[in-house]
Amino acid sequence: MRKSIAAAALVLAAGCAAATGVAAQDKPARLKIGFVYIGSVGDFGWTYQHDQARKAIVKEFGDRVETTALENVGAGPAAERSIEQLGRAGNRLIFSTSFDYMDSTIKVAKKYPGVRFELATGTRREANVATYSGRFYEGRTIEGAIAARMSKKGVIGYIGSFPVPEVISDINATMLAARKINPDIKIRIVWVDSWFNPGKEADAAKALLDQGADVIMQSTDSAAAMQVANERGALAFAQNADMIKFGPKAQLTGIVADWTPYYLARVRAALANEWTSGATWGGLKDRMILMAPYTNMPEDVKKLAAETEAGIIDGSIKPFACPIRDQDGKEIECKGGDHLDDSQVLGMNFFVQGINDRIPGK
Repeated sequence: MRKSIAAAALVLAAGCAAATGVAAQDKPARLKIGFVYIGSVGDFGWTYQHDQARKAIVKEFGDRVETTALENVGAGPAAERSIEQLGRAGNRLIFSTSFDYMDSTIKVAKKYPGVRFELATGTRREANVATYSGRFYEGRTIEGAIAARMSKKGVIGYIGSFPVPEVISDINATMLAARKINPDIKIRIVWVDSWFNPGKEADAAKALLDQGADVIMQSTDSAAAMQVANERGALAFAQNADMIKFGPKAQLTGIVADWTPYYLARVRAALANEWTSGATWGGLKDRMILMAPYTNMPEDVKKLAAETEAGIIDGSIKPFACPIRDQDGKEIECKGGDHLDDSQVLGMNFFVQGINDRIPGK
Protein backbone atom coordinates (compact mmCIF):
# COMPACT_ATOMS: atom_id res chain seq x y z
CA MET A 1 0.00 0.00 0.00
CA ARG A 2 1.37 3.41 -0.82
CA LYS A 3 1.82 4.67 2.70
CA SER A 4 2.54 8.32 1.98
CA ILE A 5 -0.77 9.31 0.41
CA ALA A 6 -2.73 7.02 2.71
CA ALA A 7 -1.07 8.68 5.68
CA ALA A 8 -1.85 12.12 4.28
CA ALA A 9 -5.46 11.19 3.83
CA LEU A 10 -5.66 9.86 7.35
CA VAL A 11 -4.22 13.10 8.71
CA LEU A 12 -7.06 14.91 6.99
CA ALA A 13 -9.48 12.41 8.48
CA ALA A 14 -8.21 12.86 12.05
CA GLY A 15 -10.64 14.22 14.60
CA CYS A 16 -14.23 13.57 15.47
CA ALA A 17 -17.27 13.77 13.26
CA ALA A 18 -18.87 16.32 15.53
CA ALA A 19 -16.03 18.75 14.79
CA THR A 20 -17.22 19.03 11.20
CA GLY A 21 -20.91 19.19 11.89
CA VAL A 22 -21.52 15.64 10.64
CA ALA A 23 -23.71 13.94 13.20
CA ALA A 24 -22.02 11.07 15.01
CA GLN A 25 -23.69 7.76 14.45
CA ASP A 26 -23.31 4.20 15.59
CA LYS A 27 -20.78 2.18 13.68
CA PRO A 28 -22.83 0.71 10.80
CA ALA A 29 -22.91 -2.98 10.11
CA ARG A 30 -22.50 -2.17 6.44
CA LEU A 31 -21.48 1.16 4.94
CA LYS A 32 -23.29 1.99 1.73
CA ILE A 33 -21.02 3.90 -0.65
CA GLY A 34 -22.12 5.60 -3.85
CA PHE A 35 -20.08 6.69 -6.87
CA VAL A 36 -21.10 9.09 -9.62
CA TYR A 37 -19.08 8.79 -12.84
CA ILE A 38 -18.86 11.35 -15.64
CA GLY A 39 -18.04 8.62 -18.16
CA SER A 40 -18.07 4.89 -18.62
CA VAL A 41 -15.95 2.42 -16.66
CA GLY A 42 -14.90 1.22 -20.10
CA ASP A 43 -13.19 4.52 -20.98
CA PHE A 44 -9.86 3.05 -19.83
CA GLY A 45 -9.03 6.47 -18.47
CA TRP A 46 -10.49 8.71 -15.75
CA THR A 47 -13.62 6.75 -14.86
CA TYR A 48 -11.85 3.42 -15.25
CA GLN A 49 -9.29 4.45 -12.62
CA HIS A 50 -11.98 5.55 -10.17
CA ASP A 51 -13.78 2.25 -10.64
CA GLN A 52 -10.55 0.34 -10.01
CA ALA A 53 -10.43 2.10 -6.65
CA ARG A 54 -14.06 1.18 -6.00
CA LYS A 55 -13.20 -2.47 -6.66
CA ALA A 56 -10.28 -2.18 -4.26
CA ILE A 57 -12.70 -0.97 -1.58
CA VAL A 58 -14.90 -4.05 -2.09
CA LYS A 59 -11.87 -6.33 -1.95
CA GLU A 60 -10.45 -4.67 1.17
CA PHE A 61 -13.62 -4.34 3.26
CA GLY A 62 -15.78 -7.19 1.99
CA ASP A 63 -19.25 -7.37 3.50
CA ARG A 64 -18.60 -4.29 5.64
CA VAL A 65 -19.41 -2.18 2.58
CA GLU A 66 -21.91 -2.09 -0.26
CA THR A 67 -21.15 0.00 -3.34
CA THR A 68 -23.30 1.47 -6.10
CA ALA A 69 -21.88 3.21 -9.18
CA LEU A 70 -23.81 5.40 -11.63
CA GLU A 71 -22.09 5.82 -15.01
CA ASN A 72 -22.28 8.46 -17.76
CA VAL A 73 -23.90 11.07 -15.53
CA GLY A 74 -23.91 14.55 -17.05
CA ALA A 75 -23.45 17.80 -15.19
CA GLY A 76 -26.22 20.01 -13.86
CA PRO A 77 -29.69 18.57 -13.17
CA ALA A 78 -28.62 15.02 -14.12
CA ALA A 79 -25.81 15.08 -11.58
CA GLU A 80 -28.03 16.55 -8.89
CA ARG A 81 -30.68 13.86 -9.43
CA SER A 82 -28.11 11.07 -9.37
CA ILE A 83 -26.34 12.30 -6.24
CA GLU A 84 -29.65 12.80 -4.44
CA GLN A 85 -30.76 9.35 -5.59
CA LEU A 86 -27.73 7.86 -3.85
CA GLY A 87 -28.43 9.87 -0.71
CA ARG A 88 -32.07 8.74 -0.57
CA ALA A 89 -30.98 5.14 -1.09
CA GLY A 90 -29.06 5.22 2.17
CA ASN A 91 -25.50 5.76 0.92
CA ARG A 92 -23.55 7.45 3.68
CA LEU A 93 -20.37 8.11 1.71
CA ILE A 94 -20.64 9.43 -1.85
CA PHE A 95 -17.79 10.01 -4.28
CA SER A 96 -18.59 12.65 -6.92
CA THR A 97 -15.82 12.08 -9.42
CA SER A 98 -15.85 15.21 -11.59
CA PHE A 99 -15.22 18.93 -11.32
CA ASP A 100 -18.51 19.32 -13.21
CA TYR A 101 -20.39 17.92 -10.21
CA MET A 102 -19.25 20.59 -7.77
CA ASP A 103 -22.37 22.76 -7.60
CA SER A 104 -24.68 19.73 -7.54
CA THR A 105 -22.68 18.01 -4.80
CA ILE A 106 -22.66 21.10 -2.59
CA LYS A 107 -26.41 21.56 -3.09
CA VAL A 108 -27.28 17.96 -2.23
CA ALA A 109 -24.83 17.89 0.69
CA LYS A 110 -26.75 20.69 2.37
CA LYS A 111 -29.90 18.54 2.22
CA TYR A 112 -28.13 15.50 3.67
CA PRO A 113 -25.88 16.69 6.52
CA GLY A 114 -25.42 13.13 7.78
CA VAL A 115 -23.91 11.96 4.49
CA ARG A 116 -20.20 12.39 3.75
CA PHE A 117 -19.26 13.54 0.25
CA GLU A 118 -15.93 13.30 -1.58
CA LEU A 119 -15.61 15.68 -4.54
CA ALA A 120 -12.87 14.96 -7.07
CA THR A 121 -10.99 18.04 -8.38
CA GLY A 122 -13.48 20.34 -6.67
CA THR A 123 -12.53 23.57 -4.93
CA ARG A 124 -15.56 24.10 -2.66
CA ARG A 125 -15.97 22.29 0.64
CA GLU A 126 -18.57 22.02 3.38
CA ALA A 127 -18.59 20.36 6.79
CA ASN A 128 -19.65 17.14 5.04
CA VAL A 129 -17.85 17.70 1.70
CA ALA A 130 -14.15 16.95 1.23
CA THR A 131 -12.15 17.54 -1.95
CA TYR A 132 -9.31 15.58 -3.50
CA SER A 133 -7.25 15.76 -6.65
CA GLY A 134 -3.87 15.05 -8.18
CA ARG A 135 -1.15 17.47 -9.17
CA PHE A 136 -1.43 16.43 -12.79
CA TYR A 137 0.63 19.40 -13.92
CA GLU A 138 3.69 17.65 -12.46
CA GLY A 139 3.26 14.86 -14.99
CA ARG A 140 2.76 17.42 -17.75
CA THR A 141 6.17 18.88 -16.93
CA ILE A 142 7.73 15.50 -17.67
CA GLU A 143 5.63 15.07 -20.79
CA GLY A 144 6.53 18.54 -22.04
CA ALA A 145 10.22 17.77 -21.79
CA ILE A 146 9.77 14.45 -23.59
CA ALA A 147 7.60 16.01 -26.31
CA ALA A 148 10.15 18.71 -27.05
CA ARG A 149 12.84 16.07 -27.54
CA MET A 150 10.69 13.65 -29.54
CA SER A 151 8.81 16.02 -31.85
CA LYS A 152 10.45 16.27 -35.26
CA LYS A 153 8.13 19.03 -36.42
CA GLY A 154 8.26 21.07 -33.21
CA VAL A 155 4.48 20.99 -32.84
CA ILE A 156 2.53 19.45 -29.94
CA GLY A 157 -1.18 18.86 -30.41
CA TYR A 158 -3.34 19.21 -27.30
CA ILE A 159 -6.95 18.02 -27.02
CA GLY A 160 -8.61 20.20 -24.39
CA SER A 161 -11.76 19.23 -22.54
CA PHE A 162 -12.88 22.49 -20.91
CA PRO A 163 -10.86 25.67 -20.18
CA VAL A 164 -10.90 25.18 -16.40
CA PRO A 165 -7.84 25.94 -14.23
CA GLU A 166 -6.78 22.28 -14.02
CA VAL A 167 -6.58 21.97 -17.81
CA ILE A 168 -5.01 25.41 -18.29
CA SER A 169 -2.30 24.63 -15.73
CA ASP A 170 -1.60 21.33 -17.50
CA ILE A 171 -1.13 23.08 -20.85
CA ASN A 172 1.05 25.76 -19.26
CA ALA A 173 3.25 23.22 -17.47
CA THR A 174 3.71 21.40 -20.77
CA MET A 175 4.79 24.55 -22.58
CA LEU A 176 7.12 25.79 -19.85
CA ALA A 177 8.97 22.47 -19.77
CA ALA A 178 9.04 22.09 -23.54
CA ARG A 179 10.41 25.59 -24.19
CA LYS A 180 13.39 24.94 -21.92
CA ILE A 181 14.47 22.33 -24.45
CA ASN A 182 13.13 23.84 -27.67
CA PRO A 183 12.37 27.58 -27.40
CA ASP A 184 10.55 27.42 -30.74
CA ILE A 185 8.15 24.60 -29.79
CA LYS A 186 4.50 25.24 -30.57
CA ILE A 187 1.29 23.94 -28.97
CA ARG A 188 -1.91 23.78 -30.98
CA ILE A 189 -5.13 23.22 -29.06
CA VAL A 190 -8.49 21.81 -30.11
CA TRP A 191 -11.27 22.11 -27.51
CA VAL A 192 -13.93 19.39 -27.57
CA ASP A 193 -16.14 20.67 -24.71
CA SER A 194 -16.37 17.22 -23.18
CA TRP A 195 -14.45 15.04 -20.76
CA PHE A 196 -15.41 11.86 -22.56
CA ASN A 197 -16.46 11.71 -26.19
CA PRO A 198 -14.37 9.22 -28.19
CA GLY A 199 -15.72 10.44 -31.51
CA LYS A 200 -14.86 14.08 -30.86
CA GLU A 201 -11.51 13.11 -29.37
CA ALA A 202 -10.59 11.07 -32.45
CA ASP A 203 -11.62 13.91 -34.77
CA ALA A 204 -9.59 16.38 -32.71
CA ALA A 205 -6.52 14.16 -32.88
CA LYS A 206 -6.86 13.87 -36.65
CA ALA A 207 -7.28 17.64 -37.00
CA LEU A 208 -4.17 18.32 -34.92
CA LEU A 209 -2.10 15.84 -36.91
CA ASP A 210 -3.35 17.46 -40.11
CA GLN A 211 -2.21 20.83 -38.72
CA GLY A 212 1.35 19.58 -38.33
CA ALA A 213 1.45 18.13 -34.82
CA ASP A 214 3.39 14.89 -34.42
CA VAL A 215 2.91 14.45 -30.66
CA ILE A 216 -0.60 14.33 -29.16
CA MET A 217 -1.64 15.14 -25.59
CA GLN A 218 -5.10 15.32 -24.04
CA SER A 219 -7.14 16.26 -21.01
CA THR A 220 -9.97 14.01 -22.17
CA ASP A 221 -10.65 10.52 -20.93
CA SER A 222 -10.81 7.97 -23.74
CA ALA A 223 -8.07 6.14 -25.64
CA ALA A 224 -9.39 7.37 -29.02
CA ALA A 225 -6.58 9.88 -29.57
CA MET A 226 -3.97 7.26 -28.71
CA GLN A 227 -5.47 4.92 -31.29
CA VAL A 228 -5.42 7.63 -33.96
CA ALA A 229 -1.78 8.45 -33.21
CA ASN A 230 -0.86 4.79 -33.39
CA GLU A 231 -2.61 4.37 -36.75
CA ARG A 232 -0.97 7.45 -38.25
CA GLY A 233 2.57 6.90 -37.03
CA ALA A 234 2.50 9.75 -34.51
CA LEU A 235 3.38 9.78 -30.82
CA ALA A 236 1.03 10.33 -27.87
CA PHE A 237 0.72 10.45 -24.11
CA ALA A 238 -1.82 8.40 -22.16
CA GLN A 239 -4.31 10.11 -19.88
CA ASN A 240 -5.26 8.90 -16.38
CA ALA A 241 -4.40 5.26 -17.12
CA ASP A 242 -1.74 3.30 -18.98
CA MET A 243 -3.08 3.05 -22.56
CA ILE A 244 -0.17 1.15 -24.09
CA LYS A 245 -2.43 -1.59 -25.46
CA PHE A 246 -4.20 1.04 -27.57
CA GLY A 247 -0.97 2.57 -28.85
CA PRO A 248 1.93 0.12 -28.63
CA LYS A 249 3.92 2.11 -31.19
CA ALA A 250 2.68 5.56 -30.15
CA GLN A 251 2.65 5.80 -26.35
CA LEU A 252 5.60 7.60 -24.78
CA THR A 253 4.30 7.56 -21.19
CA GLY A 254 1.21 8.90 -19.44
CA ILE A 255 -0.12 10.26 -16.19
CA VAL A 256 -1.79 7.50 -14.18
CA ALA A 257 -4.16 8.57 -11.42
CA ASP A 258 -4.06 6.12 -8.50
CA TRP A 259 -7.06 6.78 -6.28
CA THR A 260 -6.95 3.48 -4.38
CA PRO A 261 -4.89 4.49 -1.30
CA TYR A 262 -6.96 7.62 -0.77
CA TYR A 263 -10.27 5.81 -1.21
CA LEU A 264 -9.30 3.06 1.21
CA ALA A 265 -8.21 5.60 3.81
CA ARG A 266 -11.44 7.58 3.53
CA VAL A 267 -13.65 4.50 3.76
CA ARG A 268 -11.66 3.32 6.76
CA ALA A 269 -12.23 6.70 8.41
CA ALA A 270 -15.96 6.61 7.65
CA LEU A 271 -16.31 3.12 9.10
CA ALA A 272 -14.61 4.31 12.28
CA ASN A 273 -16.73 7.49 12.45
CA GLU A 274 -13.53 9.50 12.12
CA TRP A 275 -14.22 11.06 8.70
CA THR A 276 -13.71 14.84 8.49
CA SER A 277 -13.80 17.33 5.66
CA GLY A 278 -10.53 18.55 4.16
CA ALA A 279 -8.56 19.04 0.97
CA THR A 280 -6.06 16.57 -0.46
CA TRP A 281 -3.87 17.49 -3.43
CA GLY A 282 -1.39 14.72 -4.03
CA GLY A 283 1.33 14.47 -6.63
CA LEU A 284 4.26 12.34 -7.71
CA LYS A 285 5.85 12.46 -4.27
CA ASP A 286 2.65 11.21 -2.65
CA ARG A 287 2.17 8.67 -5.47
CA MET A 288 -1.38 9.86 -6.03
CA ILE A 289 -0.22 10.24 -9.60
CA LEU A 290 2.26 7.92 -11.28
CA MET A 291 3.99 7.90 -14.65
CA ALA A 292 3.42 5.00 -17.03
CA PRO A 293 6.63 3.32 -18.23
CA TYR A 294 8.79 5.43 -20.56
CA THR A 295 8.55 3.72 -23.95
CA ASN A 296 9.16 4.36 -27.65
CA MET A 297 11.99 6.79 -26.94
CA PRO A 298 15.81 6.70 -26.95
CA GLU A 299 17.71 6.05 -23.74
CA ASP A 300 18.83 9.67 -23.40
CA VAL A 301 15.20 10.82 -23.45
CA LYS A 302 14.27 8.17 -20.88
CA LYS A 303 17.10 9.52 -18.73
CA LEU A 304 15.77 13.06 -19.11
CA ALA A 305 12.27 11.91 -18.14
CA ALA A 306 13.50 9.99 -15.09
CA GLU A 307 15.65 12.90 -13.93
CA THR A 308 12.75 15.33 -14.34
CA GLU A 309 10.47 13.04 -12.36
CA ALA A 310 13.08 12.68 -9.60
CA GLY A 311 13.61 16.45 -9.51
CA ILE A 312 9.90 17.14 -9.08
CA ILE A 313 9.72 14.60 -6.27
CA ASP A 314 12.73 15.98 -4.37
CA GLY A 315 11.70 19.58 -4.98
CA SER A 316 14.70 20.64 -7.05
CA ILE A 317 12.45 21.10 -10.10
CA LYS A 318 9.40 23.32 -9.71
CA PRO A 319 7.01 23.16 -12.67
CA PHE A 320 5.95 26.78 -12.18
CA ALA A 321 9.29 28.30 -11.26
CA CYS A 322 9.42 32.07 -11.61
CA PRO A 323 9.78 34.25 -13.55
CA ILE A 324 6.70 33.37 -15.61
CA ARG A 325 5.16 35.62 -18.22
CA ASP A 326 1.70 35.33 -19.73
CA GLN A 327 1.25 35.08 -23.49
CA ASP A 328 1.12 38.89 -23.75
CA GLY A 329 4.48 39.24 -22.02
CA LYS A 330 3.23 40.41 -18.62
CA GLU A 331 5.19 38.97 -15.70
CA ILE A 332 3.03 37.04 -13.24
CA GLU A 333 3.33 37.86 -9.54
CA CYS A 334 5.29 35.12 -7.79
CA LYS A 335 3.44 34.42 -4.54
CA GLY A 336 5.39 31.27 -3.66
CA GLY A 337 8.77 32.97 -3.41
CA ASP A 338 10.56 31.33 -6.32
CA HIS A 339 7.46 29.71 -7.82
CA LEU A 340 3.72 30.21 -8.18
CA ASP A 341 1.89 29.13 -5.05
CA ASP A 342 -0.91 26.57 -4.93
CA SER A 343 -3.66 29.20 -5.03
CA GLN A 344 -2.26 30.56 -8.29
CA VAL A 345 -2.14 27.11 -9.87
CA LEU A 346 -5.61 26.17 -8.64
CA GLY A 347 -7.05 29.38 -10.07
CA MET A 348 -4.92 29.62 -13.22
CA ASN A 349 -6.74 31.58 -15.92
CA PHE A 350 -3.98 32.62 -18.34
CA PHE A 351 -1.74 31.00 -20.92
CA VAL A 352 2.02 31.36 -20.62
CA GLN A 353 4.30 32.97 -23.15
CA GLY A 354 4.73 30.92 -26.32
CA ILE A 355 1.12 29.72 -26.55
CA ASN A 356 -0.67 31.48 -29.39
CA ASP A 357 -4.17 30.07 -28.84
CA ARG A 358 -6.50 32.10 -26.65
CA ILE A 359 -8.49 30.71 -23.76
CA PRO A 360 -12.11 30.39 -24.94
CA GLY A 361 -14.29 33.15 -23.58
CA LYS A 362 -11.39 35.47 -22.72
